[in-house]
Amino acid sequence: MKIHMPRFDQAQVLVVGDLMLDRYWHGPTSRISPEAPVPVVKVEQHEDRPGGAANVALNITALGSGVSLVGLVGDDEAGQALEKQLSSARVNCEFSLTKAEPTITKLRVISRHQQLIRLDFEEPFSNDYGDQIAASVTPLLDNVGVLVLSDYGKGTLSDCQALIEQAKEHKVPVLVDPKGTDFSRYQGATLLTPNLSEFEAVVGPCGSEEELISKGKALLEELQLEALLVTRSEQGMTLIQATQNELHFPARAREVFDVTGAGDTVISTLASALAAGESLPNAVALSNIAASIVVGKLGTAAISAPELRREVNKEQGAEQGVVTEEQLLIALADARAAGESIVFTNGCFDILHAGHVGYLQQAKAQGDRLVLAINSDESVSRLKGPGRPINPVERRMAVLSGLEAVDWVLYFKEDTPERLLEQVRPDVLVKGGDYGIEGVVGGEFVRSYGGEVRVLSFLDNCSTTAIVEKIQGDSE
Repeated sequence: MKIHMPRFDQAQVLVVGDLMLDRYWHGPTSRISPEAPVPVVKVEQHEDRPGGAANVALNITALGSGVSLVGLVGDDEAGQALEKQLSSARVNCEFSLTKAEPTITKLRVISRHQQLIRLDFEEPFSNDYGDQIAASVTPLLDNVGVLVLSDYGKGTLSDCQALIEQAKEHKVPVLVDPKGTDFSRYQGATLLTPNLSEFEAVVGPCGSEEELISKGKALLEELQLEALLVTRSEQGMTLIQATQNELHFPARAREVFDVTGAGDTVISTLASALAAGESLPNAVALSNIAASIVVGKLGTAAISAPELRREVNKEQGAEQGVVTEEQLLIALADARAAGESIVFTNGCFDILHAGHVGYLQQAKAQGDRLVLAINSDESVSRLKGPGRPINPVERRMAVLSGLEAVDWVLYFKEDTPERLLEQVRPDVLVKGGDYGIEGVVGGEFVRSYGGEVRVLSFLDNCSTTAIVEKIQGDSE
């Protein structure tokens, strides 16, 4: 799938949901309190950020799209601070004031880039504000391309059905970031974006990809939805549509610093892209990349269009990345349906060097898509001896998935990839080194169904063993 940046500046989105103010107090910690065994933080910096549905709106405007925001705030300083920040970011705020309840506020105390404690200031809404919210939404629907319902279970979306019906009357797609286990509240929406835990809380545990897809399809039919986007943390995202085959978007290898607001980033990017006229698969691919950026930041953070554009250019395709075996087989089926040929290679790839890079580039040139299977840590130890691998399997996969030549990378636990080869059935099996064609493990099986086996050479004087021996020699 070729990903491109849409014209976000041509999109208009309406967000309705639970508004929050995220407050951060930063400072150093150098001693323990004499009053209790807790660190003393000398607060030196204060920071306010829009949270909840407000963070969704902020992400949308950061991408360059127009956005209106409807929700509830208290008649207090926090509500005023929230509206001021959003207005300065070009968010059209259509807030309803509540006299009895405060603006929902989350205070986090941060020291040395670590969150020490969070304090929540909120009271459950004592009144039903459904009619008030609906009245604010009605005049805005004529000028938007997508309606987002951002539900944090705080009471703003007490009557989702009324909002969904309003949007349908105006032919506006409805995207929902759901909360709780009663998804019937969102019946008739266009798309829901539950995370895996939320999804399984509704449909039950999913022990396989097949079961997840089956239960997702059943939920689509039950709730009369067009699509589900299940976000799955390190396993990426799965898009399930009523009339199309499912699509899986592998997670991008990246150090996770803070997952706060990642769901907001997903739905805001998705909404902006759809409102700009993008197809659903392309919009999801952009959302997947945006999520990989935001988890590397502290707290709720908005992703700008230039940030996303740089990452899109760097990624060169949202279907690449670290996958499980089941996810790989689904991706391979899609690739073959598009007429693409599959190349397979394997190895330990412990310390990545120039020989590996050159070899993988040669391997990719043998077909359209390259599957790279690497030995697990236990397998490497059995093959290479004590002290190996130098780098654990997660780090090896993270590095390898970043290479342009590699489409998918996964690991196998056995000493050879023969079992995996029987599942993948590549068009071309490639091996590097001083092998003869007849000596390539799995070669006989690949040739049995008409596949090809090819042997390529590494660059001279490049090997992990030689690197390790040189390091050991230099340290003696």
